Amino acid sequence: MDLQAAKMIGAGLAVVALLGVGIGIGNIFSSLISSIARNPSARDQLFPIGLLGFALTEAVALFALLIAFLILFM
Repeated sequence: MDLQAAKMIGAGLAVVALLGVGIGIGNIFSSLISSIARNPSARDQLFPIGLLGFALTEAVALFALLIAFLILFM
């Protein structure tokens, strides 16, 4: 196996984390929508927490892409 093939396999494995990120973001927003639907007056308290969860989960996706690009182009 040459180096280029190993880089492709490594980058593909690094991007597997994006599956978990997609599931996590779906869970965050489904919980946010259902909790706001149950209690609309709590929207002002719940929405910033939902956005914080989204931002932290999305950071994992950016780190995974960064690692994949580092593996490919270094």
